[in-house]
Amino acid sequence: MNTTRSTDTLLATVQRHADMHANDEGLARTPIPGLTTIRAHAPSELAHAISQPLLCLVLQGRKQVSMGAHTVSFGAGDSLLITADVPTVSQITQAPYCSVVLELDPSVIAELAPQMQDAVDDDAPPVRSAPTDAEVADAALRLMRLLDHPASIPVLHTQRVRELHYWLLAGRHGAAIRRLGWPAGHTRRVARAVAVLRTDFARAITVEELAAAADMSPSSFHQHFRRITSLSPLQFQKQLRLIEARRLMQAEGVAASSAAFAVGYESASQFSREFRRMFGAPPAQDRDAAKRRGQAPVNA
Repeated sequence: MNTTRSTDTLLATVQRHADMHANDEGLARTPIPGLTTIRAHAPSELAHAISQPLLCLVLQGRKQVSMGAHTVSFGAGDSLLITADVPTVSQITQAPYCSVVLELDPSVIAELAPQMQDAVDDDAPPVRSAPTDAEVADAALRLMRLLDHPASIPVLHTQRVRELHYWLLAGRHGAAIRRLGWPAGHTRRVARAVAVLRTDFARAITVEELAAAADMSPSSFHQHFRRITSLSPLQFQKQLRLIEARRLMQAEGVAASSAAFAVGYESASQFSREFRRMFGAPPAQDRDAAKRRGQAPVNA
């Protein structure tokens, strides 16, 4: 299989879809659940996010993603793999940039992994990059081609998403991805607690409640949550709140104090301090800078 030819064709397919459907930030969601294309014509500002498990195939340009002190840089022909819900800071460093992103589906992984009978690596770093396997690029191309035939999507997209997951499991990152399909593993248990935080981040949530969602003791939960996400549950919730508040201010024009209360803060001054600590500028200054740039940073 000619990897370069397959990747070049995938690039043209993604560019065509992005040109037709991308929003002002360069994101174009597709009718296929979890599949998004991204295109940027210039390097981006830093983008903060709580990333969920995903695969990002870079087809043009370069990008850098950091989780804590761990930074990966990758470019055309490489894939970024994120195998847990983790805080990331990303930046497009070389443009034009083009990529296709697929959210990983734990239910598909849980179905496929036992049939493959390979090892599970529950301690692998959750953010990594490597050259894209030829089979993965080819499967991504077949999935993207469904967009040219909308009537085929309800019939064929499930099996093509499943095929793409299979080649990921069969490739160099298979052991790390398999942990997403292991219901008793720490990664899946912590993910259940993260789902609670993502849904209810604006209210006060105790560690005991989160531990119960993960079916762990509070002490064990706290230990594994920090190991997997690099944050404590309280820090994780705080970042969710700040990221959402920033989105409200930049995308919807909400005032800083209103955004603070909307995401669960009781003190506007505390919100301002923590916002500046995370994003490097006070809320109003950060919002005005985003207006001058004319668009928000690309997050995926």
